[in-house]
Parts: sequence; C-alpha cells; structure tokens
Amino acid sequence: MQTRLQKIISQAGIASRRNAETMILDGKVSVNNSVIKELGFKADPDTDQIKVNGRAINVNQKKIYIALNKPFGIISSRSDEKGRETVIDLIKSNEYMYPVGRLDYDSSGLLIITNDGDIANNLIHPKYEVEKVYVAYIDGNITNRDIETFEKGIKLEDGYTAPAQVTILSEDRNLTVLEVIIHEGKNRQIRRMFDALGYGVSKLKRIRIGNIKLEDLKPGEYRNLTKFEVDWIKSLKR
Repeated sequence: MQTRLQKIISQAGIASRRNAETMILDGKVSVNNSVIKELGFKADPDTDQIKVNGRAINVNQKKIYIALNKPFGIISSRSDEKGRETVIDLIKSNEYMYPVGRLDYDSSGLLIITNDGDIANNLIHPKYEVEKVYVAYIDGNITNRDIETFEKGIKLEDGYTAPAQVTILSEDRNLTVLEVIIHEGKNRQIRRMFDALGYGVSKLKRIRIGNIKLEDLKPGEYRNLTKFEVDWIKSLKR
C-alpha cells in the first residue's frame, strides 16, 4: 500500500516522523535508487526498495521498547563525534534503536530507547503534553515568589516556557531539593529556567515520563517496557 515516506521510515524504527522529514529534505532517503526530497512522496514498503543513508529499511522488524537509567556523563544519542560513550553503548544489542528525546550529558535518569518511530513521536509531540518529572538539587533556598515565576513560565532565548509544577521535597541552608514537572523538551530547559532565576543546579534526575517510572533501576541498568506502558504510549494519539 502506498504510504508517505516519512511514515514508512518512522514505522521502520529509523527515526521519528519529524526527523524522517529532515532526512528526506537532506537527501538521505532513496526509493528504488532514486533520491527523494519531497515530503509528500509515497511508496509501498512491500514492493519498493527504500534506503536511508544507503541502508535498506525493514518495516517488519521486531519492535523494541526499553527504559534506561542514564548515568551522569553519558551522551543521549546513537553516536558521538568526540567518541564519548552513548546510551546505545550501554545496551548490549545489535538491533537498530535510538533514544526518544534527550537527557543532558550532566543529567541522569529515565530515558526511553526504541526502534518504533510512532511510539517516539507520541512521547515527544507537543500536542500530547506528556509529563516529565525531575528531581532537581539547587544551590541555596528558593523563594515562594521564584517558585510562582517558575510555574507561570520563564522567558528564555528560544521563547517562554509553558506552565510547570514545583514542589519542595527538602531544604537546608545551602541546598534545596525540588520535584519539577514539565511537558516540554527545550534544550537544557530546567537548568536554564533556574539559571534565569539565579539558582545553580548541582544535580538533575528524571524519574518519570508520563506513566513510565524509573523505579529501582540503577545507573546504567535498563528494562523492557511493560505491555501496560507500551499500550499507554500508543493510546496518546487516540
């Protein structure tokens, strides 16, 4: 059946639909040995030979859904030009997969790894507003006024942030531990928001994405998502 090329690439687990569109525009996708740069182009995955970066894709490969506890100092990508260790290096598998969204190099916690582009798109698409829950350790004590400002939204270089939720978990004279809930994915967003208010973040850990929890995974450990968790992600687009 004829299907838009970016959807085929997503279903094959190569990338999310948004990233697949970028690949097409960059001339990295070919159909029957002809490079395609049109986003509206359709192909039949059963009869057409579709390649991404010269590699033939398979829409029928087994789907992989993994929850990983990303340690501090690991890159959230498939590869790194500086040769640093990536989250894919932590998973002992020859299957093609990639991280959904990102966690900063100096942050840790829950990261989803998959080869299912539709699943990835559901988790990162802004319209689904999937909650991301973090534990943030900030220097000093935060005021109630600054919490209100944080929750209403802060103007950053790339625009205002959406409303957030902040709860103080503990505090002493030099450190405050906070739970922060956002549903955006701006680059280094939480650190930049606190920095805008004059607070340094000494530690940041993501503990939940929607209905998926980090649970008791130790840094570097991973597990397969449960059927309940996968079904929940799939239900987001209904």
